[in-house]
Amino acid sequence: MSSLLVLGGTSWVGGQIARDAIARGHDVTCLARGESGDAPDGATFVPADRAAPRAYDEVSDRHWDLVIDLSRQPGQVRSAIQALGSTATHWTLISTGSVYADQSGPLTEDSRLLDPLDGDVAGPEQYGEGKVACEQAVRQLHRHLIVRAGLIGGPGDRSDRFGYYAARFALAGDEPVLVPAVADQPMQVVDVRDLSRWIAASAEGGATGTVHGVGEPTTVGALVALSAEVAGFTGDQLVASESWLREHGVEEWMGPRSLPLWLPSSHHGMGMMDDARALAYGLERRPLVDTISATLDDERARGLDRERKAGLSRSDELALIEELRDQAP
Repeated sequence: MSSLLVLGGTSWVGGQIARDAIARGHDVTCLARGESGDAPDGATFVPADRAAPRAYDEVSDRHWDLVIDLSRQPGQVRSAIQALGSTATHWTLISTGSVYADQSGPLTEDSRLLDPLDGDVAGPEQYGEGKVACEQAVRQLHRHLIVRAGLIGGPGDRSDRFGYYAARFALAGDEPVLVPAVADQPMQVVDVRDLSRWIAASAEGGATGTVHGVGEPTTVGALVALSAEVAGFTGDQLVASESWLREHGVEEWMGPRSLPLWLPSSHHGMGMMDDARALAYGLERRPLVDTISATLDDERARGLDRERKAGLSRSDELALIEELRDQAP
C-alpha cells in the first residue's frame, strides 16, 4: 500500500482521483479547504488553505510515495514542492491543453507554450499562463508526471458544460432546440472516470514526462447528434450562425448565456490534441455514448430545468429561436 496525497481531492476531478486511488488499495489523504465538497469515504481529510503560510504542516512530517496536485495557482504549487518535494517519491500535476501558445491547429506535447505567469496568483484570464508556471515548478522534481487534460465530461461536472445538450434535448422533448452552426468543429471529450483511473494508475506505476489526457477525436456535430439520440429528442434543431449568436449576446464555450462547446477557430486545437502518447501510457476510454448516458442520468437527478452555470435558460432559448425564425427568409 502506497501513501498518496491528493492536493485537492474534494472537487470533481480530484475527488474521483482519490476514489480511484482508494479502490486501488492506496492510503489516501486529501488536503484542501473543503469548500468544493467532502473527501471521499476512506480518505483522510486535512483541511488547509494552500494560500496560508503553514498550509502543509499537518502533512510535511511523513514520506509520501505519491503526490497528485490539481492547483492552477503557481504559488500553491511552488509552496507544496518546497514543503513536500524533497521527500515525495513521485509527483503528478494535472495541467491543461490551455497551456499552448497557438491553439488554432493540431497540438502535440511538444507544441509551443505560452509564457509562464510571472507571479503566484493567476486570474481566470491567465489560466493557461498560470498552468505553464505550475508545470515549470514541477519540472524541478526528479520523478514527475504532467497530464495536460482536454475537455473532461461525465457525471458530476460542476461546470454544467458537457451535459448541456443532452439535458436540453431531454427537457425540450419534441420542441425546438437552438444549436450553433459549428458541426464540423473538432472536439474531444474524456470521461472523468477514465481520466481519473488512468491518472491514479500512472502515478502508481511511476510514469514520468508530459502527456495529454484527452478523448477520442470527434466533432461538435457528432456529439450534439449523439446527445439528441440518447435523450430521445424528436423536435427540430434550429441552427444559428456564429455571427448571429454573437450579435445576440450568446457566449462561446461555457458560462452563463452561452452555447457550450462552441469555440472560435483560434481555439479549435483544443479538439485536436494528439492522443498517441496517452494511449502508449495506457489510457483506456469508454464509448462517448456511455459518457453522455451517464451524464444525462446525473442531469436528470440534478434537475433538467435548474439554473445552470453554462448554457441558455429555456425561456431565453425559446425567445432566441422565435427571433431566428422571424428573420428566416
